[in-house]
Amino acid sequence: MRMDEAERRRRLAVRHALAAPVDSPEDVTAAVTALHSTDPASMVLSVLARLREPSIAEVERALYEDRSLVRVLAMRRTVFAVPTADSRAYIASTQHSVAGPEYRKLRGMIADSGIDAPDEWLASAHAAALAAFDRLEVFSSAELAAADPLLSTRIEIGAGTKYATQQSIASRLLTVMSAEGHVVRARPTGTWASTQFRWASMRRWLPDVGDLPDAADSRSLVARRWLARFGPARPEDLQWWTGWTKGHTTAALATLDTAEVELDDATGLVLADDLDLTPDPGPWVALLPALDPTTMGWKHRSWYLGQHGPRVFDTTGNAGPTVWQDGRIVGGWAIRDDGTVAVRLLADVGTDAEKAIEQEAEALDRRLAGTVVKARGRRWTPVEQELRG
Repeated sequence: MRMDEAERRRRLAVRHALAAPVDSPEDVTAAVTALHSTDPASMVLSVLARLREPSIAEVERALYEDRSLVRVLAMRRTVFAVPTADSRAYIASTQHSVAGPEYRKLRGMIADSGIDAPDEWLASAHAAALAAFDRLEVFSSAELAAADPLLSTRIEIGAGTKYATQQSIASRLLTVMSAEGHVVRARPTGTWASTQFRWASMRRWLPDVGDLPDAADSRSLVARRWLARFGPARPEDLQWWTGWTKGHTTAALATLDTAEVELDDATGLVLADDLDLTPDPGPWVALLPALDPTTMGWKHRSWYLGQHGPRVFDTTGNAGPTVWQDGRIVGGWAIRDDGTVAVRLLADVGTDAEKAIEQEAEALDRRLAGTVVKARGRRWTPVEQELRG
């Protein structure tokens, strides 16, 4: 069976809630599997772009009140907001690729700092942090460092380089324990665009989630969730998205009932019960933020990105804000320092689509209400630089 680029664009439009907006942040997250959340502002804007009635308060309700969504450190050592019910599976699926390397990296820093018996010392610091979590409830990294003398120990970061500096073990330990599933990011300090997160014990924040499940079973579940929303796709797309090894990716896909389909430039996979073609959803446009899950969803992107990659991605492969029309990227946009939105089209979209894009930019202006969003965890793209002056 053949699934051409037109079918892939129709699927993207409908399944990612772009041509068919949904009612809640939970629905949005299910539509894209997981929301890129290293930049919390981008995560919020990704949700707003897909809601019938955009509401920042609804995003905060899901994250901090109902806690039906939770931010975890998982795929590609990146923070994602995922459904709470699947959160332990996402963490377990990346123990080999994220938690293990993070532990070894921290152990090396401890050894470089001249601390004897680094494994035993790190185990003691880990235990001290677990004990402090219960006393502190919700806390900053500085408050964790102050909770126990061991956790305030300064270690060398980047030893032997010109960038060498010192930092408390607490800050680095939070990254490791986040990847292990012991601690989660709670409500940030400041506005919805703030990157200054507070932390909480996973056990206290989400008391019903239980222990980490089996890693292989978890990779199977994550692969199924992803393929249902991003298929048809190549196995290397899934491997890139998750950050798994090729072996883990192949093994996870082998647990699923899949079917091969012919793409325009390769062979792809879909779930075996997902072969029906998608009805045309009609014309649509969208302004998606930097690092949006749709823009970043595949390794092979030519079928929706075209030749625009150098203009709307930074030099390290991170997507900036993009303008979409009917399943392809047709431009970029930026938030200026005065909080206003500026758009740059890179293709001829026609008069009707151009007007619709202008209306989306005006609506986003109103939603931002003057909030200035900076690039976080990435560089400005060429289009952003041009529009920001």
